[in-house]
Amino acid sequence: MSTIPGESLLQQLNWRYATKKFDPTKKIPAAEWAVLEQALILTASSYGLQPWKFIVVTDSTLKAQLRPASWNQAQVEECSHLVVFTAKQDISEADVDRFIARIAQVRGVTAESLAGYKGFMMGDLVKGPRHAIIHEWAARQAYIAMGNLLTSAAVVGIDACPFEGIEPAKYDDLLGLKGTGYATVAACPLGYRSADDKYASTPKVRFEAKDVIEHR
Repeated sequence: MSTIPGESLLQQLNWRYATKKFDPTKKIPAAEWAVLEQALILTASSYGLQPWKFIVVTDSTLKAQLRPASWNQAQVEECSHLVVFTAKQDISEADVDRFIARIAQVRGVTAESLAGYKGFMMGDLVKGPRHAIIHEWAARQAYIAMGNLLTSAAVVGIDACPFEGIEPAKYDDLLGLKGTGYATVAACPLGYRSADDKYASTPKVRFEAKDVIEHR
């Protein structure tokens, strides 16, 4: 299996930055976007439960409507693709059963053989103390997906900007999420940086390794 050289990975991670200005004339090719969608699908999640839905917005009218709900940040309109990260508002036995059925289908086993795994998830997420904060738990899973998207985009040379500067409730209204069981958590515009985005050449500021990594 081929791997990405460590030096190349670090080069791309140093290349990436929170893009403040996209070139609205440049669109991500369909084949490259398909890779990023697969990267989202392949994101790790607790139990593998995937308590999320990713809404990809490319319609210019809808992006214009979302801009005021994004603290008027221009990236929403200028970007090629806007990914909205939504998370489950609740986890029920039906959600666990859906996942169990998918495992059985993909791995060619019976749902009955997964009864122990189902019971473990039920005891934690549906009947356990964690259920009281289940949307927050699901939101944390969605953030794993956003981090994975940022890295994946950087590796293939696509710019991105993670957004928490949005009004989730207004996003929910504009995207028709009310009553779906999902709620907006964050968003991420992607595309290609504008040649005159001054932040592209601004030195990246990070604490030194000794300040943030501890070996024991």
